[in-house]
Amino acid sequence: MAQVDAHQHFWNPARGDYGWMPMDNATLARTYFPADLDAARAAHRIDHTVLVQAAPTVEETEYMLGLADATPHIAGVVGWVDFERPEHRAHLERLAKHPKFKGVRPMIQDIPDDDWMLRDDVQWAYGALAELGLTFDALGFPRHLANFHQILTRYPQMKTVVDHCMKPQIRDHSDENFRFWADGMKKIADDTDAYCKLSGIVTETDGDWTVEALRPYAEHVLTVFGPDRVMWGSDWPVVRLVCEYDAWREAAEALTAGLSGAERARVFGGTAAEFYSLDV
Repeated sequence: MAQVDAHQHFWNPARGDYGWMPMDNATLARTYFPADLDAARAAHRIDHTVLVQAAPTVEETEYMLGLADATPHIAGVVGWVDFERPEHRAHLERLAKHPKFKGVRPMIQDIPDDDWMLRDDVQWAYGALAELGLTFDALGFPRHLANFHQILTRYPQMKTVVDHCMKPQIRDHSDENFRFWADGMKKIADDTDAYCKLSGIVTETDGDWTVEALRPYAEHVLTVFGPDRVMWGSDWPVVRLVCEYDAWREAAEALTAGLSGAERARVFGGTAAEFYSLDV
């Protein structure tokens, strides 16, 4: 089965629409192009990747689709449209005609209003995604779990994947914080058909991380969603804030060592290929 990295980024800060990016951060504020990922992909025999938006503009989505057109290993693109503008349905309909365009990701983690996703004026977008057969990447923090549960149960036909295990705050680990996150994730897993990305959790540590510190979070996700609904992603190059691609991939392999061969094949390729309908 093909190996798929279900979540990675390429960007060029000179484009000017990465408002979240600190321009004094040498790790982030530089160009990342497909050739920069080639060595890591080869080392871990990654056949395909899913390229995910990092700027809240349609123009960046078109930029990523251009990269995908020129890069065989990019099997899917998750872009962005403005949920506050119903006329952006036309963008969804246009972009959906591109064979590598798979869906969208609003940058909910960066929106000050935690209840933004529940606003009446953005509801059209969820319905449009479901109607057009496009995917929704749910990006947020544990405090967003209840609202995501409400949206996902309201739109059961919308294909959804929870990004980065909903970013549990591992740096502030406590029994209370873990239980709050774990209960919210279980409710989404039990009450919806959503998938989950085993990605992004290493950057939610304080940087001095171990595989054992990650294990309770990975095991919980694998238990409540099951390997058939979990997909591995690198979150490269954001992961480089804490470690290189190799270290996170090796940690993920250690965290899934107890699974069967068929289950590991799902996590490291099959689940992403199914969810995003990748041509792999």
